[in-house]
Order: sequence, then structure tokens, then C-alpha cells
Amino acid sequence: MGRRLVPLTLDNLPDLPKRCRSCVFWELDPVSGEAAVKAGRPELEKEAWISAVLLEWGSCGRVVYVDEVPVGFVMYAPPAYVPRSIAFPTSPVSPDAVQLLTAWLTPGYQGQGLGRVMVQTVAKDLTQRGFKAIEAFGDARWTEPACVLPANHLLAVGFKTVRPHPRFPRLRLELRTTISWKEDVEMALDRLLGAVQKEPALRPL
Repeated sequence: MGRRLVPLTLDNLPDLPKRCRSCVFWELDPVSGEAAVKAGRPELEKEAWISAVLLEWGSCGRVVYVDEVPVGFVMYAPPAYVPRSIAFPTSPVSPDAVQLLTAWLTPGYQGQGLGRVMVQTVAKDLTQRGFKAIEAFGDARWTEPACVLPANHLLAVGFKTVRPHPRFPRLRLELRTTISWKEDVEMALDRLLGAVQKEPALRPL
């Protein structure tokens, strides 16, 4: 099985699921996001966001290919590029961390270690760029696939709560811990990525 992780660019953006290419939950603030959907231009806004981040900051995602078939992706960026993050009651993200926006892995490819490879690749990239951690907002009442990752799954893969909240706790993963992950963490990570199968319509927090 040949597998490779490629930096996300405008060239391979079409390899993301259509529902993900047209989702701007994280990329725009709630008002702008609703306006983009109503105007029928969320995909253009997504492209513009990725282009701006690539030019100003650099790589903000990875696409996973198995035998040249895209099977997953992960996106991340400094909170300054994530307007939606300030809408969360547990913001802001720590200045030494990059925010994990979303991640997805085709369910049929779970259990093969791809989830671990994905996040370790992100960790290596961010470590080389001087960051110490990845932070994410979790959903403590998660019941179905959504843009906000389930908090209990984030905890299962090594994230620690840094600011509790009954609905949207902020969690943190120290990059150095990704080097020594055990098999149980890898399995939990695959479950986490496989659970994120679709993004719902934009909704205010």
C-alpha cells in the first residue's frame, strides 16, 4: 500500500470531499460565513482563505493519499487566521500553539495507522516552525459528525483540557508527546478522524 501526505494547496483542494471544500465554518466569522452561504460562494471563500494563509504563513494542511486515492486530510492554522475561534467561550488559543481546525479520514481506511501519521506529520511541521503545541476546541456534547471535534475523542488521543467549559472546552496537545504515542492512542486517533464524516450547515455558537 503506497501512502503519502502532501501539503494542502489550491491544486489539490479538489481532492477534499465536496462538503469540506464548501465549508467555511472556521475560515470566516459567523456573520460572514452565513453571508457566504446565502450568496452561494463558500467554495470561493475557502479558496481565498487557503491562498492567503499559504502566502502569509505557509502550509496549513495535509492531504493523505493511499495508492494515489485521497482518503483524508487535516487542516490547521494560527488562531489569527481563524475568525470563528474568537466566537468560542474558551478562546483565545495560546500564543505558542496552532489551532487544529478539522480532520477527516475515510472510515474504510481507519485502523491502518494513517491518523497517527497525519498528526505526527503536522507535529513535525509545526515543531520545525517553532511551535510547541496544537490546541483545539472540543464539543463536550458531541452527538454526530460536525465541524467541532468531539472533546472526549481529543482527550483520548492525548489532548489535555486547558480551559474547561460545559460545552466547548479548549484542549491542548504538547507536540513532544506525539513522538512516543502508543497503539491505543493511535486507535483512538483513527476513531476520531473517522468520526468526522460531514460538516453541517453553518450555525452560530
